[in-house]
Amino acid sequence: MTSLQQRLKDLASIDLRGIRRGIEKESLRVQPGGALALTPHPAALGSALAHPNITTDFSESQVELITGVHTGVASCLDELTQIHQFVYREIGDELLWVGSMPCGLPADETIPIGSYGPSNVGRAKSVYRMGLGHRYGRRMQTISGIHYNWSMPGVSTDEYFALIRNFRRHSFLLLYLFGASPAVCSSFVAGREHRLQALGNHTLHLPHATSLRMGRLGYQSDAQATLSVSYNSLDGYGASLQDALTRPYPPYEALGILNPGGEYNQLATSLLQIENEFYGTIRPKRVIRPGERPLHALRERGVEYVEVRCMDLDPFEPVGIGAGTIAFLDVFLLHCLLADSPPDTPDEVAAQARNQHRTAERGRESTLRLERGDEEVTIAEWGAQLVDECAPIAALLDSLHGGSSHVDALASATAALGDPERLPSAEVLKAMVREHEGSYTGFIKSRSEHTKKDLMQRPFTPDMQSRFERLARESVEEQQRIEEADSVPFDEFRQRYLSLKQLVV
Repeated sequence: MTSLQQRLKDLASIDLRGIRRGIEKESLRVQPGGALALTPHPAALGSALAHPNITTDFSESQVELITGVHTGVASCLDELTQIHQFVYREIGDELLWVGSMPCGLPADETIPIGSYGPSNVGRAKSVYRMGLGHRYGRRMQTISGIHYNWSMPGVSTDEYFALIRNFRRHSFLLLYLFGASPAVCSSFVAGREHRLQALGNHTLHLPHATSLRMGRLGYQSDAQATLSVSYNSLDGYGASLQDALTRPYPPYEALGILNPGGEYNQLATSLLQIENEFYGTIRPKRVIRPGERPLHALRERGVEYVEVRCMDLDPFEPVGIGAGTIAFLDVFLLHCLLADSPPDTPDEVAAQARNQHRTAERGRESTLRLERGDEEVTIAEWGAQLVDECAPIAALLDSLHGGSSHVDALASATAALGDPERLPSAEVLKAMVREHEGSYTGFIKSRSEHTKKDLMQRPFTPDMQSRFERLARESVEEQQRIEEADSVPFDEFRQRYLSLKQLVV
């Protein structure tokens, strides 16, 4: 019996039944013609600062829809569907863009940054986003995706870090299987160097790409490339993150906190303004208390869940992710938890980054090979080995929950490893060429229209509508309470929040 099988046997059934998940899904609001909507976050949706389910991400034009925590996959997707249904009813003729890569974008400086009101915490959110715009450009921040939050009872902080190390080793498989962003509107790269190839009207692509979102055009940063973050322990992870949060970075120092007119450019001149600026395919997370720094929460109370951040929006799924994908994620994350997970090394971390970029940009290329220790292997070879190791996990989950969703998810993965034309990234390109003359925005706009019509036609009861209207009202009232409770000037609030003592326990 392998160590993985023994650990699986040792797991109590109650633990597996207690898997908890939640979804955060970003989408751009767009005009009927497919251009970015420059309108404010609709008032009927409530306060972006205080609403539990509906907020904005980087831009005022980028909604973020958040479920609660669920032990059931169906209930999680049901809640996400209902949130979408309410939003669609309140945004008039606008659409939610169903692709990860953005629609046609205006000039960078006209992309509206999220606004959260005049409270100190609201202003800090906007200033942080202003800093992101200065550091990376606003266009990059309009990329959207799915974040999958996952936890299981009884998992320790050290075990979560072991899971994270394995996830980073094997996340190429998720980019291959579920990447759905092989093309982009040419406006996204206007004025930038790139290696994309022309496909159709205002459309660029890479012929074997799976996820441009997770490649060099996506959430990448030369500044953050200087970080060498280890996931071998909470202490090591915390130390490297603290260094990035407190170490001045000369280009950001040159930018300054304030512009000549006295308005804020950014929250800080350090390599990272706050913890959330650190990009990664997965993060250790802990629910924070009001005013608490995320790193302090982790250091004081340990890891509570992991946040998977490498999933593209699936334009063929009404809410961006389907039950089959979630079933695969649950099996995959359990495999990451149960399999042996040796410590990472700087060389391995560098190889992981190269594997990510290769898979994102060339994943469907038959001759592509990835680095695995001292050898190079194909995605089909490595992926098949991982899927085979996942088989007993899938069988056990199906025996506990009934049905065959987890085994079926592995079967679909096996088929896609043998035939890349089955992949979402391939299906996207085929549909673009077949139905929209190679136009990315034409394809995604059509899928966005189809999705809105689909969800608007599904049952949505008056009770559901009134519940979301109540949540919107309560969020506005909560924002008012937050604003009334402020007692110090903003810059004093900013300096207190960013102080070193807020990071340490």
